[in-house]
Amino acid sequence: MNPIEQRTISKMSWRLLPLLMVSYFIAYLDRVNLGFAGAAMSKDLGFSAAVFGSAAGIFFIAYFLFEVPSNMALERFGARRWIARIMFSWGILSAAQAWVGGSTSFNVVRFLLGIAEAGFFPGVIFYITLWFPSAYRARIVGWFMFAIPISTVIGSPISGFILDMDGTGGMHGWQWLFILEAIPSLILTFFVLFYLPDGPKDAKWLTNEERTWLQGTLDAERRNRESINQISWKQSLLNPRVIGLGFVYMGITVPLYGLSFFLPQIIKGFGGLGNVEIGFINAFPYLVGAIAMLFWTRASDARKERKWFLPGPARAMQGVALLRKGAGCKAPARSKASALQARATPQTAPLRSSPEGSSPEPAPGRCAPSVCGRTRVVARLDGRALVSFATPCMA
Repeated sequence: MNPIEQRTISKMSWRLLPLLMVSYFIAYLDRVNLGFAGAAMSKDLGFSAAVFGSAAGIFFIAYFLFEVPSNMALERFGARRWIARIMFSWGILSAAQAWVGGSTSFNVVRFLLGIAEAGFFPGVIFYITLWFPSAYRARIVGWFMFAIPISTVIGSPISGFILDMDGTGGMHGWQWLFILEAIPSLILTFFVLFYLPDGPKDAKWLTNEERTWLQGTLDAERRNRESINQISWKQSLLNPRVIGLGFVYMGITVPLYGLSFFLPQIIKGFGGLGNVEIGFINAFPYLVGAIAMLFWTRASDARKERKWFLPGPARAMQGVALLRKGAGCKAPARSKASALQARATPQTAPLRSSPEGSSPEPAPGRCAPSVCGRTRVVARLDGRALVSFATPCMA
């Protein structure tokens, strides 16, 4: 690495990344604080698990529909103005969740929040490509996305403390959660507006020599890409590789957000834990993920390898899930004849009576071998069902 390159990358990293990371930290926190508010909010407003889940998911429908238009607007109006607009509007709508009174208003606000926030993440990824050469992008994106687990590591205990404000000022704790965690995004709007340059040509903190090297490197990479394949954005959307990668990313985000929205309720279902304790327990998996993310992206850049670094984490998650499933439901040893009979005859564990409206429970120490895996997934949508199904199956 020549001195000019080293100096330029260092300047850009220290100048741009902290603000982008803090912005995404706040964005993700505002996006998933619904998970912490969920249990108390559902109880106060009478939401079922289906109502709560659909409102959580409708955000992403709006995000999907307005993501590309938002990115096109970002290119037209400039990153600085458009990202500031996104942050201001999502801050207002995130706080507005504190005053929903029923399922209709809840769904409307969540849909509008999806529209407001649409384009932020892909917009920042596009913005990073305007600054950093391809050899540095994996680690830069890794540092930017480091805000995802860290927002949960830091935000979970904070959310727990805020929920304990229940009754303060005549408001519920979940209302304070939405209001207080929306304020930072409104403040950051002005930092983005006055601090974030639209591109290298607007960066007065780069010398002419540094700007020339950076622009020359980025232009050379663009010419190389265009010499290989030059297609329109419409053709890009219909490209089989883009569609395939979209499904891959969907496979990542579905469990990610499912965990974010429901893990606090799952932990609360264990019983005997306060809001702050739930926050710290919820933070632990994300702390491990944050550390692993930095090492993984740096290794990818160092080896200049992308393809084989993609399935590694997914395979690891599959392995953990299979190990946990195997440890969770241990069927007693049976003879070959009884095993054949079991295949022909559906088996269930003895059931205890359970409260009206909840799922039946297996007797203590017993599992329902034929339905255990499926039951555990469904049970995770409801804290009461989680205890009744998962606890007897634990090793």
